[in-house]
Amino acid sequence: MSENQNAALWFVDRHLREGRGDKVAFHEADGQQRTLTYRALAEESARFAGALARHDVRREERVAMVVLDQIEFPILFWGAIKAGAIPVPINTLLSAPVYAATLNDSRATVLIVSAEMWATVAPAIQGNTNLRQVIVIGDAPDGTTSLEAFMDGATPVETVTSDSDEAAFWLYSSGSTGLPKGVRHVQSSLRATADTFGAQVLGIREEDVMFSVAKLFFAYGLGNGLTFPLSVGATTILLGGRPTPDVAFQIIAAHKPTLFCGVPTFFAAMNARFEAGDLQSEPNLRLCTSAGEALPREVGEAWEKHMGAQIVDGVGSTEMLHIFLSNRPGDIVYGTSGTAVPGYDVRLVDEADHEVGDGEVGELLVRGPSSAESYWNRREKSRATFEGQWTRTGDKYERTAEGRYIYCGRTDDMFKVSGIWVSPFEIEQTLIEHPAILEAAIVAHADEQGLDKPRAFVVLKDGQSVDAIGDLKDFVQDRIGKWKYPRWVEVVDDLPKTATGKIQRFKLRETA
Repeated sequence: MSENQNAALWFVDRHLREGRGDKVAFHEADGQQRTLTYRALAEESARFAGALARHDVRREERVAMVVLDQIEFPILFWGAIKAGAIPVPINTLLSAPVYAATLNDSRATVLIVSAEMWATVAPAIQGNTNLRQVIVIGDAPDGTTSLEAFMDGATPVETVTSDSDEAAFWLYSSGSTGLPKGVRHVQSSLRATADTFGAQVLGIREEDVMFSVAKLFFAYGLGNGLTFPLSVGATTILLGGRPTPDVAFQIIAAHKPTLFCGVPTFFAAMNARFEAGDLQSEPNLRLCTSAGEALPREVGEAWEKHMGAQIVDGVGSTEMLHIFLSNRPGDIVYGTSGTAVPGYDVRLVDEADHEVGDGEVGELLVRGPSSAESYWNRREKSRATFEGQWTRTGDKYERTAEGRYIYCGRTDDMFKVSGIWVSPFEIEQTLIEHPAILEAAIVAHADEQGLDKPRAFVVLKDGQSVDAIGDLKDFVQDRIGKWKYPRWVEVVDDLPKTATGKIQRFKLRETA
């Protein structure tokens, strides 16, 4: 009989054998500020698995989770996997219609909701014929069951035997180009990301304390806050509420994390707060990570100057589960995405699928051990994205002569000006070097002749006015090329983003 490859055995139960039962695995930074030890995680997840079995939840049935970053999240996630069910963490920032579409698409039979989310989620389950059980963490409204009651008296069960290629969990893509898609990952995917980026780039170790403003419900946050710390027996600081720069600084000062994970827009906002306030760097912070979108050079350099810790910027995807292309500690060139993470291969191809040379723009393809199995119920999209061992990322990149990769934009975002490819990210990175600009986004916009030209949407720093950017077109022309400057500039309060911090340029194109 083959060895049980259920991911929960290695990530959760192993720590009891290795003597970490009394160590804190998770600590809440807000709310009730509860802690969860490795022993409690193992016992409570086994008890939740028993509760699922008692309520006749069968293998491979989906358990949807609209759950904040709180200690119940890892209990539910690993408990479902122990039971052979499929946990499906869902973005906690969606609207009721998107929840309805996602729940119907997944055909989840169980839904678990944080009480704080109930008012938003409740309208989404009207008419849903798949759900047999709706569980609320906290006070349970009429027609629902509290998590406490659902688990009351449940007997812990043995972890079901699973193969490494068996489905373990789903994530829904962040929807930077439209409605989310269900991405199916197998039991071995989580361990693969821990053995590659977690061990060989992040270098996470048992004594580390992790704090990620990127939430657990999407791939980047799941790796940061769940996979990597549990791979070595480290501790995670959870923030259930909305992260703001001030809150993040408070947590960094109070809980002394050694690793901090953010996204480019958040690092930029924290830099601005640092420049505006009387803040001190945190000597405990040894390393930071960034993903979601490429980190602008100026943002990375300013952060390192303020905080004394490098940002390891990389690129990952829901389809690949975590980062597969990255800078390394001690070998960082801000403004690039570095090189392939050990265990992964990448290549760049043109529209005819021919490999492109250094200095040319091509679509990035990747292969590695954490690739998703497929999209749920999206056969054509699966066939277009997963080509044998290779996964199409939809990102355009350029490779330097030194072998580093420079982000140019999403395939759908690239456009030509005067017959030459233009990278929105290159223009955006130049715009945020302007002293008055905090954030920027570039989209294609047709001029009166019907030809595409760059249109800019910019967010100003606090205290700055429109008059401060009167020289913006010259500012860009002088730095990156006469044809790349934005012909139109619109000042906005904020930019539409996904939960991972990716700018939703398709929404800006619709606005334009």
